[in-house]
Amino acid sequence: QVQLVESGGGLVEPGGSLRLSCAASGRISNLHSMGWHRQSPGNEREFVASISSSGTTNYADSVKGRFSISRDNTKNMVYLQMNSLKPEDTAVYYCIHRGYWGQGTQVTVSS
Repeated sequence: QVQLVESGGGLVEPGGSLRLSCAASGRISNLHSMGWHRQSPGNEREFVASISSSGTTNYADSVKGRFSISRDNTKNMVYLQMNSLKPEDTAVYYCIHRGYWGQGTQVTVSS
């Protein structure tokens, strides 16, 4: 079992920044990737970013250049730095590792 707890969501104005955190516990594997997905009302959950055990990152086209994913294997943490936020980034953001999901954290971008 893997437990994932996201935090750092909130309300931010367009153009603002947020940093999401995901604390992992249980059967963590530093050999596996970690990632973020998001889901907005009426839409399917979609990929946002991932980071491999070696630090290789991948991003959805919609967030490239604005979001940055990182991980700290010593603390079993993964982060998502989100800059230049847009209203269309509004969603519940989920952390994923080895097929396990966190409960999500709400991000709302609105003026």
